[in-house]
Amino acid sequence: MKNALVTGGSGGIGAAICRRFAADGCHVYIHAHRGLQAAQALADELCASGGSAQVLAFDVTDSAAVADVLTPLVEHQPIQILVNNAGIHDDAVFPGMRAEQWHRVMDVSVNGFFNVTQPLMMPMIRSRWGRIINVSSIAALTGNRGQVNYSAAKGALNSATKSLAQEVASRGITVNAVAPGIIDTAMSESAFSTEEIARMVPMKRAGTPVEVADLIGFLASTQAAYITGQIISINGGII
Repeated sequence: MKNALVTGGSGGIGAAICRRFAADGCHVYIHAHRGLQAAQALADELCASGGSAQVLAFDVTDSAAVADVLTPLVEHQPIQILVNNAGIHDDAVFPGMRAEQWHRVMDVSVNGFFNVTQPLMMPMIRSRWGRIINVSSIAALTGNRGQVNYSAAKGALNSATKSLAQEVASRGITVNAVAPGIIDTAMSESAFSTEEIARMVPMKRAGTPVEVADLIGFLASTQAAYITGQIISINGGII
């Protein structure tokens, strides 16, 4: 049984990813920071249906806290599947953006990627098999007004994906990013009306968290062994 860690695992997309990995026979570490109650409910659900899951609690921006939780876990058995899904947005037009809005968004996506991924690398490398999937955004590919900070953070994640993929390809480890467009979550419901989605998306609908999870599940599988260093957008044809 492979161990899979999903950061931000209690949210809409994160929960769908956790369910997919549990169905694929992984032991799922569901990470949460503020959504601990939802994460525990998800873990209970997965275990009740025959899966294997547990909750991990830490702030991805706190490197010491992350290491305190993750280092003991990989001492004897590696986490071979990692989905860096934790992220936030704090939108504002750039001239009016506060410094803390910039730094917090960058901190979660970029420093969070480092803080979580780096402690897992050597055990994964020694096992000579691994899958790292970073959840990016279409905003990193096209830009989006009011999201200079978010676009910059996810763009940095895309570049890190490509570089890390080159470093570890010879060790049986793939590193890819998935860039969702408009996905049917609580976040998108407050941002886009049905009419706006129909106008923006050629498929005339939002994507579902399960569709994103299915793509990530494939990238984490043995069938995707020759796919690495790619930024794969799932967006209904917007670009």
